[in-house]
Amino acid sequence: QVQLVESGGGLVQAGGSLRLSCAASGRTFSTMGWFRQAPGKEREFVVAISYSGNTYYADSVKGRFTISRDNAKNTVQLQMSSLKAEDTAVYYCAAGLGGRVRSGYDRWGQGTQVTVSS
Repeated sequence: QVQLVESGGGLVQAGGSLRLSCAASGRTFSTMGWFRQAPGKEREFVVAISYSGNTYYADSVKGRFTISRDNAKNTVQLQMSSLKAEDTAVYYCAAGLGGRVRSGYDRWGQGTQVTVSS
């Protein structure tokens, strides 16, 4: 069974850091990444990493977030620094062919809440 299991997240003050992890089971994916969805907003692309290590960041997180991948363990990590209140959202791990739109991913995690207090 193909699954994405997320861990990490929580409550942090503005300017702080958090680390999210996602473990995939059942198969290896071309691209893994993260989307986020704030209350009342559409789910939006945050960052993605290809199997070869190419990374793609949304402008809003560039320079603050760093994605990494361990192909041997089939995991991806998202290090988030200099967090802002506007980063507050449910973060979803995604896996699939890739891209900056939801249709490029066919597997999703259950979501993990990130709350940044100002």
